[in-house]
Amino acid sequence: MRRSEFQRAVADEFGTRGAALVADLSLPAVGGRTAAEAMDAGIPPREVWLALCEEMDVPPSHRHGVGRMEPRRR
Repeated sequence: MRRSEFQRAVADEFGTRGAALVADLSLPAVGGRTAAEAMDAGIPPREVWLALCEEMDVPPSHRHGVGRMEPRRR
């Protein structure tokens, strides 16, 4: 997962409150950092995404494969 995919996944799952969650919510799975702090510290976006999902009780069906752009049609 790239950082841009992380951002799309957050927007898709959490809507307008996504930015606040990324900036303010402490995530125990990444050392008590916020998602933004964790990625700035070099933790991969996928690991941060899964930590955010765990903390927010996102169902497993919403966790994998999200954030990817639809393939271009030819």
